[in-house]
Amino acid sequence: VQLQAYGGGLVQAGGSLRFSCAASGRTFNSIPMGWFRQAPGKEREFVAAISYAGRTTSYADSVKGRFTISRDDAKKTVYLQMNSLKPEDTAVYYCAARNQYYAVSDSPNGYEYWGQGTLVTVSS
Repeated sequence: VQLQAYGGGLVQAGGSLRFSCAASGRTFNSIPMGWFRQAPGKEREFVAAISYAGRTTSYADSVKGRFTISRDDAKKTVYLQMNSLKPEDTAVYYCAARNQYYAVSDSPNGYEYWGQGTLVTVSS
């Protein structure tokens, strides 16, 4: 699985951004997907995840109610809608994929495939 992330940029606090992550391969609809982020000097942390078939979603407490993860299996794409952005959301964001039919995971170690990072900077 190869992942290509799009989106990111500079936004003011309170604003919104939307990431998309396009996957290659024929098995996307059976792959759980996740978003992680890494701020300067910090470890990579979980943001959100969605199960294959999209029935289950999971969010970090810090983004719950502000971020929404979704997927479009026909387009082999997972999205992260980010609203009410805060300066502490500033980080490099990564999309990631697990192996087929696994459950969602909030650990980076649970993901086998990673996209390139894309930077989000939220100004106050």
